[in-house]
Amino acid sequence: MHNSPFTVTTLGTGAALPARGRYPTAQLVNVHDTFYLIDCGEGTQERLRVAGVNFQRIGHIFISHLHGDHYLGLMGLISSMHLMGRRTELHVHGPPELKEIIDLQLRASGTWLRYPMHVHATAPENGREIMSDPHVTVSLLALKHRVPCTGFLFREARGPRRLRVERLGDVPQFKRAAVKAGEDLVFPDGKRIPNTELTLDPVPARSYAYCSDTAYEPSLVAFLKGVDLLYHEATFTTAMADKAKETLHSTAAQAARIAAEAGVGRLLLGHFSSRYKSADVLLSEAVQIFPNCILSYEGGVFPIESRP
Repeated sequence: MHNSPFTVTTLGTGAALPARGRYPTAQLVNVHDTFYLIDCGEGTQERLRVAGVNFQRIGHIFISHLHGDHYLGLMGLISSMHLMGRRTELHVHGPPELKEIIDLQLRASGTWLRYPMHVHATAPENGREIMSDPHVTVSLLALKHRVPCTGFLFREARGPRRLRVERLGDVPQFKRAAVKAGEDLVFPDGKRIPNTELTLDPVPARSYAYCSDTAYEPSLVAFLKGVDLLYHEATFTTAMADKAKETLHSTAAQAARIAAEAGVGRLLLGHFSSRYKSADVLLSEAVQIFPNCILSYEGGVFPIESRP
């Protein structure tokens, strides 16, 4: 079992318009109590407050594309971080034009940020790693939308080997870190105990993939193989398949097909069109193709569990 958290909080689940109690897209990813924000629709900072999150702890923000429902809350959040005295650096990852948009607004308002901010350009490109820290690596996914749109794949860093409970007495305290790192235990007299006798494999690392606005895109499957939790947009039902094709969005059934083909652990649906009073119609369509499927909702917290 994992002791360290790896969760996704869905702050907004609506498509295009804030409507029917749904907010524009934003998600908070918590890996080992380190916070990452994906997309930042209008009102995201308010949703973070409602969720009880200190947004000064967010070090990296990932913006999938430049449609307003995915980034129009970003300047408000950057500004509030400044007004509240932030000093720690912030990294923003997004399309190349994002830096120009941010710089223009800071310049127009005569704002000099109190903290260092680094804006990194991304592009829809499958598999390229863009960030790594002690907890997680983040790589890109190439989505298919009306403007360049990038998904993000979070992979937890592999943990140390685990000491076998029944052999704890054999491993001196000062040698435990080295044994967990994979070393054999060697005594001063030359006696050696192989590492495999003292340890078990690490707990499997967990993974989360975020596919925001995209048409059905089979080329993603190879990069989503075996992911523990997949978030995939499900804007329409199959009855609206023509509209999905025209706007380069997905139906719930198409999202489920991607999940089934990639053999993911669970599918999390979101980005629901405001024409649906309840997203249950989208869920009932998806579960027929991929049963281990759930709906995201405002403020929902979804733990990511590795599979045996």
